[in-house]
Amino acid sequence: RDDIIRISSQSAVQLNVPSLASRQKKKIDKNLGVYIMDKNATRYNVQLYIYDLSRGMARSLSPIMLGKQLDGIWHTAIVAYGDEFFFGGEGISSCSPGGTMLGPPDTVVELGETEVSEEIFMDYLSSLGESTYRGDRYRLFEHNCNTFTNEVAQFLTGRSIPSYITDLPSEVLSTPFGQILRPILDSIHIAPPGGNVINGGRNA
Repeated sequence: RDDIIRISSQSAVQLNVPSLASRQKKKIDKNLGVYIMDKNATRYNVQLYIYDLSRGMARSLSPIMLGKQLDGIWHTAIVAYGDEFFFGGEGISSCSPGGTMLGPPDTVVELGETEVSEEIFMDYLSSLGESTYRGDRYRLFEHNCNTFTNEVAQFLTGRSIPSYITDLPSEVLSTPFGQILRPILDSIHIAPPGGNVINGGRNA
């Protein structure tokens, strides 16, 4: 049985809505403050795959080129429902875990579990792919694969990805050499070969 709890500053009212029993996701309507929970929902494991695009070169060259230590140039992906999902210059893509040309990840972070069903998750990705995560919205510094995984991780588990990944653009751009390189770096679109594009939109 699904329970709806309407939260307000004065009271909490419990209502029964059997017509929504088929929705196994914990849905949150931020405008109405309504939570719909299925107590028997299946739980799915969610992981963050982390890749160093520099293959270790950032660690050795960054002190010379940037004047500060960077441990890697990070690409990340969300792994859930048996697939790996990521955002790049072609839009939102998926593949089998570790199935791009990058090979296996350098690090795997366990983000937790989610009750969001695969069907609802794919609808969510379709919505993102038609709006904020179209291929032509990709920006290497401001709107990249790590922006995507951070948003999806919070949607699925309520957790953010590690800050050393999300802070990387500001770390690079805070250096004089990073500022010099920015026009070149902004033109780069990272799209690891091997994925199947779910939503693109570069030419739409």
